[in-house]
Amino acid sequence: MVSVDARGYDVPEGVKIRGRYDEEFASILSKDALQFVVDLQREFMKDIEYAMDCRKEAQVRYNNGELPGFDPATKYVREGEWACAAVPPAVADRRVEITGPVDRKMVINAHNSGAQVFMADFEDAVSASWEKMVRGQVNLRDAMSGTIMFHEEGSDTVYKLNQRIATLFVRPRGCHLPESHILIDGRPAAACLVDFGLYFFHNCSIFRQTQGQGFGPFFYLPQMEHSREARIWNRVFEKAEKVAGIDRGSIRATVLIETLPAAFQMDEILHELKDHSAGLNCGRWDHISSYVKAFEAHPGRLLPDRIQLSNLLIRTCHRRGVHAMGGMAGQIPIKDDPEAGVELVRKEKQREVEAGHDGTWAAHLGLIPGIMEVFEGRMGGRANQIQGVAMEPRGVGSVEGLRLNTRVGIQYLAAWLTVPLYGLMEDGEISRVQMWQWLKYGADLDGDRLGFKLTPSLFHGVVAEEMARIRSEVGNDRFRSGMYEEACKIFTRECLEDFLTLDANRKIRVPVVVKSEDV
Repeated sequence: MVSVDARGYDVPEGVKIRGRYDEEFASILSKDALQFVVDLQREFMKDIEYAMDCRKEAQVRYNNGELPGFDPATKYVREGEWACAAVPPAVADRRVEITGPVDRKMVINAHNSGAQVFMADFEDAVSASWEKMVRGQVNLRDAMSGTIMFHEEGSDTVYKLNQRIATLFVRPRGCHLPESHILIDGRPAAACLVDFGLYFFHNCSIFRQTQGQGFGPFFYLPQMEHSREARIWNRVFEKAEKVAGIDRGSIRATVLIETLPAAFQMDEILHELKDHSAGLNCGRWDHISSYVKAFEAHPGRLLPDRIQLSNLLIRTCHRRGVHAMGGMAGQIPIKDDPEAGVELVRKEKQREVEAGHDGTWAAHLGLIPGIMEVFEGRMGGRANQIQGVAMEPRGVGSVEGLRLNTRVGIQYLAAWLTVPLYGLMEDGEISRVQMWQWLKYGADLDGDRLGFKLTPSLFHGVVAEEMARIRSEVGNDRFRSGMYEEACKIFTRECLEDFLTLDANRKIRVPVVVKSEDV
């Protein structure tokens, strides 16, 4: 038996689709494509589950007083003389990478942006609804074939690809997330394998013929915490290459160092991927969240308002012959004063390129020319700067930081995608997790010299005041229709609990009708 919405899909044995039927979706969710995903899940799901269990065990150890650190057992990897595979010519120059969701207009604009790379994001730039995840696969397939077009509603504007476009990297969802709309052998599929598998199956051949110059496809891997997870991805890549009949080492992936444990595993991660590595990226915003989670039981290690990753990443990557990519700038062009936002980004990117980064992320199309100018000014005609411990910040918070975190956290949840707020590309998990840490330890909010200690009652008062401010800023109509009240409830509750995305996922899943005998 199948669920009501799955009647149109032709699926392999053991697969049930619980999302609605759509003809375009069916072209992505073909029987052969799903069989490829099924084979990946059946071979690697136990390894993924073990890796996730190891994450939980590590957090228990941290809570009991252990500190993250370099693993003595892999000292030989860190001190050994070895290198990753040579950089593919197609991605030697990655000075500016534009990131964004997989909606149709963004896919076109990002490819046409003038950046060297477009990172199409299935992870945290878009909510994980059935519609957006599968429609994103449709959009990437159409982009690869060159047929993608978008008609702007209410105008005559038609968007299509230029002749010269950015090279595509795809970021699948993290290993910890399920794809609950696809059941394999009665269990939710691993979202990472769904995103990777469907994209690879439909686009491997054409990508290698066009953008990859005989290599690829290329990926970004998020939320990694240990080299054992890189080992799983390396085996997934090897299996995919074997199925596709392409050379080992064709697939390349850049790993985001956005968790504190991973900051101590950079050599090991590169070593595990080795022939499939395309370097590392400083995912500093999520690194903040991870820092707080890892030091949950260490009240003396409270975060100040912002931190940055160490230059260890640059030294590690260049020693192993791969790219060291800079992270997302915290600013975007400000509507009333666009030059102010651009100048802040230029200063930040100047620091990155002088430190040795080979390229960096841009959060907004309008920032690309300025960032490109900064990197070209330093690097000249060179494609990159490849030549041959995470910080322990201490600081105090502020009442203004408390208010900003509250506003951003609620509005992020209301939209649940990374959007420009107050001239910043903010992440709701950063705001929420910092609030959680401050509340847990009754942080002293001395940054603005008011001398407050954060208590639940002060927090609830600030939430009420900031909700009033949000209503004033967005207007009554948008406030009523924008789920701000629901977002406020989630934000307030999760400032005292744990991970944001899984709970938010439950709020945006597409309802499906399942017969009793299918459960």
